[in-house]
Amino acid sequence: QVQLVESGGGLVQPGGSLRLSCAASGSIKRLYAMGWYRQAPGKQRELVAAITSGGSTNYADSVKGRFTISRDNAKNTVYLQMNSLKPEDTAVYYCNLGQMGDTYWGQGTKVTVSS
Repeated sequence: QVQLVESGGGLVQPGGSLRLSCAASGSIKRLYAMGWYRQAPGKQRELVAAITSGGSTNYADSVKGRFTISRDNAKNTVYLQMNSLKPEDTAVYYCNLGQMGDTYWGQGTKVTVSS
């Protein structure tokens, strides 16, 4: 089993920044991908950004140039630096880890962008 614990969400004004963290523990293999998804009220969960074990990244078009995903393999932790936040970024953000065909989710951290 793998456990994922997210942190860093909160309330921020438009144009502000937040940094989300997700620490993985448990039965973690050497090769795994991690990512961030989000779900706004009344909408489906969507991919925000993902990063492979080798460091290749993928972003949703809506966050390109504003968000940056990174990982610290020594700490089994993935980060999401979110800059120039917009009200439409408001959502619950979920951490995801995929390995050996299995997928794990964190409990989610809420991000609210509002003045």
